Amino acid sequence: MAASAAAAVSVVGVRALGRRAGDRLLDAPRVTPGEAAIAGELDALGGEVIRLRSRDGLRLAGRWLPAEGVDGDRSPDPYEAILVLHGYSGSVAPDLVEYAPFLRRTANVLGLEFRGHGGSDAGPSTFGMLEVEDIAGALAWLGERGIRRVALFGTSMGGMAAITAVAVLGDGSLAAADASPDATRAELDAPRPAIAAVVADSVSPEAELAVANRIRTPLRRFLAARAFDSAARRLGADPRDTEPSRVIGLVAPVPLLLIHGEADTTVPLEDARRLAATGGPTTQLWTVPGADHSRSHAVAPQDYERRVTDHMRMAFTAARDHDQRDEGRDL
Repeated sequence: MAASAAAAVSVVGVRALGRRAGDRLLDAPRVTPGEAAIAGELDALGGEVIRLRSRDGLRLAGRWLPAEGVDGDRSPDPYEAILVLHGYSGSVAPDLVEYAPFLRRTANVLGLEFRGHGGSDAGPSTFGMLEVEDIAGALAWLGERGIRRVALFGTSMGGMAAITAVAVLGDGSLAAADASPDATRAELDAPRPAIAAVVADSVSPEAELAVANRIRTPLRRFLAARAFDSAARRLGADPRDTEPSRVIGLVAPVPLLLIHGEADTTVPLEDARRLAATGGPTTQLWTVPGADHSRSHAVAPQDYERRVTDHMRMAFTAARDHDQRDEGRDL
């Protein structure tokens, strides 16, 4: 009798722990402590603070940075843009300060703040599942302003969301989205701009993995699983259903560049290699010795910028040529 009572108490305790962990999982920090120190660098980028709506109606914040300068004999195409997608904690400001100076030499840049982050409306962080609705809203905003081709650039959770977005929304080349209708709870409409390329830095193949590796206890995988179980009950849908390992095969033919630090302790290198191995023929993996999670650019800035730039420019050129051939056939 005493043993069964103790077991019942234990089950109740595990459920309560799971609920608390699930609530914390969905409630990401809006800003990180270091963001105040980079306010001057963010302002120096210029551009325009903008507001847009997610596909399911939330008000989102972002910053629009027009392309600038001529790189060699190449001028950025005014009809192309790069959508920058941040990680689990904080706003998009740190990513814009770090990456926008070289990205905007290739195209216009839109830095998007996901729901529950920065200046956007409150909303749960779901490792890509609901962030797809934010990306769809950003694509619509870009399309309304004449942008025809978009590259997605995401770090950590932002990279996960970028991969999920292509799988769920399609690449924009079809009349309707090319994903299962139960992949998201919202009605699927193909985005107006075509998604020409994806760069995903420090991506976890499974949502549980990245969370578990930040928990300092031998029970980390168990606790992470319970947190996601609780989050799924609260959301009415499971964020693990759209994690990269489940959907990466749907990204092709969009060129996907995975970047990963070989010293990443949040998502070990073997997991990045496992994810890359399940990608399609247009997926490639570049690893950076000595780089921890989302630190590859800091460790190897010149190689990083060259590889990302080459990847996006080749993809934009191919998409532009495709558009011109289509226009020629329509004449």
